[in-house]
Amino acid sequence: MNLNLTEKKLIIERYLFVTKVRFNIKREHVTLGLPIFLAILFLSFALFTGHTFPVGETGSSASGEAAEKLDAYEQLVAEMEAMEAQENGESTAVVEENVSRAGTLPVEEKSKADMDQMLIIAFIIATLPYSIDVLMQKRKLRKQEVAFSDFLYKLSELMRGGIDPVKGVIALSRGELGAIKKEVQDCASFLVLGHSLEYSMNRLNEAIGSKLVAKYINIIVEAAHTGGNVADLVFRTSEDMRAVISLEREKENNLKQYAVVFYLAQGIMVMLVYILSTSLLPLIQGTGMAMLGGQGVSDIDFKQGFFHMITLNALFGGMIIGMITEGDLKQGLKHTNLLLAASYIACVMIILPVAPLETYNIAVESGGDQIVMSGIPPREPVVFNVTDTEGNPAKNVEVKMSISPAGSVSSGTTNNEGIIRVKPVPSQKGGVYIVKATVGRSYNSTTVTVQQL
Repeated sequence: MNLNLTEKKLIIERYLFVTKVRFNIKREHVTLGLPIFLAILFLSFALFTGHTFPVGETGSSASGEAAEKLDAYEQLVAEMEAMEAQENGESTAVVEENVSRAGTLPVEEKSKADMDQMLIIAFIIATLPYSIDVLMQKRKLRKQEVAFSDFLYKLSELMRGGIDPVKGVIALSRGELGAIKKEVQDCASFLVLGHSLEYSMNRLNEAIGSKLVAKYINIIVEAAHTGGNVADLVFRTSEDMRAVISLEREKENNLKQYAVVFYLAQGIMVMLVYILSTSLLPLIQGTGMAMLGGQGVSDIDFKQGFFHMITLNALFGGMIIGMITEGDLKQGLKHTNLLLAASYIACVMIILPVAPLETYNIAVESGGDQIVMSGIPPREPVVFNVTDTEGNPAKNVEVKMSISPAGSVSSGTTNNEGIIRVKPVPSQKGGVYIVKATVGRSYNSTTVTVQQL
């Protein structure tokens, strides 16, 4: 049974070797080319299933075709009420009170305007295997460099005992050499077959693939050609190589603090954005943003912009870490993938939460159907009371506020009693304006009437 397994293993290795040589398959073709192909398939499937890039205000809980039809209907009713009031000669255009304006939006499919998130997932799929392979190759290379310095030390001891370098390499290949055992054995095989020391050592250099090893192999080959006390030169070479490896490790350890700073900065950025999105932004996105730049500014989806900012900072921050700590851009891919994955999970969980699908009871406590002057908020705030289906106050629930056909109003969260107070600011044009509060799938609205001077 063991013999059969060994034979099958050798057959598989033989076919893999023949395929690699015949088609010139490189390591990057598997670790980078195949994942990129899978990432392209993933993006194509996302596009085929209707995923699009976010455009406009995607964070509203009352979005979609049903909500648009509802808003159009409410605006039409408001205009008809205003026209009826004008025909009756009532300049104040008083609207009927106690009109039922509450309702529940139909259950809609989850928004697919998340192609930016699909791009992040595709980037991780395309680069994560390659970044892991690069990390493993570097760790293997470090072990091989240390093992090669030990190999030079052992070779110098044999040469001091009067053994020829060629015989010394062959003798060492039979012992334990750690990470370069296979490479040294191949080098000894070339020497046994009659190849020169220079050719065999160059093949050893190609097998290891280290610039540091290549430099010291050239020194040994040149010393073997020139003659002299080659044993002492090989010994000094091994000591010098150990010193260089030690300095490189010390330098990388000293530079790791900058990587820690980048990671901490990314975490602080996520926390600051979370605080802005949950505390400061709801206070200024309504009336405050309208005063700064009008209704268009107040409708900007800042959470989506913050998400893009965090993503770009993670993308380029990881590459900068690789350049600073290891001097190689591809060494920064592992940091980029780690920062992107952690930032994406944090943003989806706390910055881009999915709108609740629960139903609530929303009642207008006071402040409804007021008469205000153009461009001036009402004297009394409009108060909405939000309770759950069992009649308990809905505490700390996000309430999406809107005013139509034009104006500004601040969204916010309910207090411990399930109350939210807002002061909508209608536009300068006279008429009836609808102030609507939406929580999950439930909504309720009232009106304010603008009386022009």
